[in-house]
Amino acid sequence: MTSELSEWLALREAADWAARAEALLDHVQPAIARGEPVRVLDLCTGTGSNVRYLMERLAPRQIWLAVDRDAGLLAELPRHLAEWAVRHECTLETAGTTSYLRGRRLHCDIETRQMNLEALDWTLFEGRHLVTASALLDLVSEQWLHVLAQRCRSVGAAALFTLTYNGRSSCQPIEPEDDWILGLFNDHQRTDKGLGGPAAGPDATAIAERAFVAAGYQVERTPSDWSIEPGAAEFQRRLIEGWASAAAEMAPEDSQAIVSWLDKRLAHVAAGRSRIVVHHDDLAAWLMD
Repeated sequence: MTSELSEWLALREAADWAARAEALLDHVQPAIARGEPVRVLDLCTGTGSNVRYLMERLAPRQIWLAVDRDAGLLAELPRHLAEWAVRHECTLETAGTTSYLRGRRLHCDIETRQMNLEALDWTLFEGRHLVTASALLDLVSEQWLHVLAQRCRSVGAAALFTLTYNGRSSCQPIEPEDDWILGLFNDHQRTDKGLGGPAAGPDATAIAERAFVAAGYQVERTPSDWSIEPGAAEFQRRLIEGWASAAAEMAPEDSQAIVSWLDKRLAHVAAGRSRIVVHHDDLAAWLMD
């Protein structure tokens, strides 16, 4: 399972980075400028894509705590950091669960910690200037999002949450069953993912916005949509298969129709004519002085 998830994270990384609403950093940067070094908490880190994206966009001195419940994914983070370091002319040393990245501009310590985030232990947030996550909020419960906002508020941290799926996608060429499959997938997104109860799913960004506003934050949301061209065939294939698998879990009695839809969509991918747009939102929250 870890291997499959790692492969999926690698496939989606380029699309994630291209989609991100980088302008939201303009709101977050002043709110964390008081921190030197800036102390960052990254939730559900996976193999560290969010860490690698933000490192070169934050203040030069950084201390990260990268948390995930999957120890196997976290174990891959030093390798990805090493590849990143070579491209950015940095050196990397790893001792235990902490990696030390050093370059002409950057001075980053990245500690990894394996733990279940269902309860959002308040000690994770102590001393943090920024709390961040990528592709997470649609998997957690509404109550979890309210606790998250309160945890951030208790330490005065800014927040940046990216690539939250918002329930909309489109495929070209169109198939008659596309909307039906999308509805089943969205229903699946609302099932319990082990993070506080039934997941917020497509409503997550709106719920998070209300939670952070209620906690006293200024909030801005910006689209961060994937636009996946025919050349990304393996990425498309894995995405479509994921949709079909989720749909089959929600409607096992319709498995034959779902497989028929899957075959048609994969045929478009194989023929090089498939284009897919998946809609996400990025959200930044910061406290006014």
